[in-house]
Amino acid sequence: MANAASGIAVHDDCKLKFLELKAKRTFRFIVFKIEEKQVVVEKLGEPAETYEDFAASLPADECRYAIYDFDFVTEENCQKSRIFFIAWSPDTARVRSKMIYASSKDRFKRELDGIQVELQATDPTEMGLDVFRSRAN
Repeated sequence: MANAASGIAVHDDCKLKFLELKAKRTFRFIVFKIEEKQVVVEKLGEPAETYEDFAASLPADECRYAIYDFDFVTEENCQKSRIFFIAWSPDTARVRSKMIYASSKDRFKRELDGIQVELQATDPTEMGLDVFRSRAN
């Protein structure tokens, strides 16, 4: 079903891959893009891939949505993980693209049940590992 505000649909593969990441931890991250009026999977990060691989997969001048499975250790020495939703909207992206991604974000997020933390980032410093750590607790 298309989003009434922006006319953007969500491809079923987006939900399926997200469920695999959430339930089976098959992927470290997923990058999504809007293409031909629907959100599609652009890149799947294998579990062994790092935060640096994830950051490098976001284009410098185009908007994207991304999911990142962030592993961390609490002060009590417990291994935990948080699923982050990142709305990547660099300052250098086209205005029209930013508007489409912004107007479709909430509808897309609703399709992905289990997101624990949301980040809005316009440059890499707004989604650095230190930001992930501070928002994960």
